Amino acid sequence: MTADPIVRYKNVRRENSLKGTCCCSAGPHIAVAAFDFAGNEMPMNIHDKAPEFTLQDENGKEVSLKDLRGKVVVLYFYPRADTPGCTVEACTFRDTYKQIQKTGAVLLGISPDTPKAQKKFQDKFKLPFSLLADADKKIANAFGVVQEKNMYGKKVMGIARTTFVIGPDGKIQHIFPKVKPEGHALEVLAYLKESSKGAA
Repeated sequence: MTADPIVRYKNVRRENSLKGTCCCSAGPHIAVAAFDFAGNEMPMNIHDKAPEFTLQDENGKEVSLKDLRGKVVVLYFYPRADTPGCTVEACTFRDTYKQIQKTGAVLLGISPDTPKAQKKFQDKFKLPFSLLADADKKIANAFGVVQEKNMYGKKVMGIARTTFVIGPDGKIQHIFPKVKPEGHALEVLAYLKESSKGAA
């Protein structure tokens, strides 16, 4: 498989279209598992309304999804601030941030950390975008990204690295499941560029 994330994104789209599935906003097939308060599984699908949230960012300022209505929002969930994989992912988003901004999208990182930990992470790596504190994993659960993971041979519940693109209407436009930190930002950028062309 090619190492170029942009080419890889386009190849995955082509391969999935041949299989009758899709990784773009037109396809209803990508889903992650969300759960209601009774613990019943509720699939999170493209075109579903994104769960509303209001969380503190790294400065303790409240950020609400409803206040971003009319804009495309890239919400990327990561397991923990200032850990190796999360640092790689965040720094690639940092390096492509200006290009992402040019598409008109708002980029938000979110993890089960405190605002203080997010601020330390942001300052350490000079991250130009907001990091939301979801310490109790309430929003992670709402989006269905708290999943069983295998760590050192033990099964534990943790954050599955997942990115959601939320449309201007507040509905989920695209889902990147099981994200690999390296090059993911370029995959997101490629999707945003292609999506904006389709909307033009």
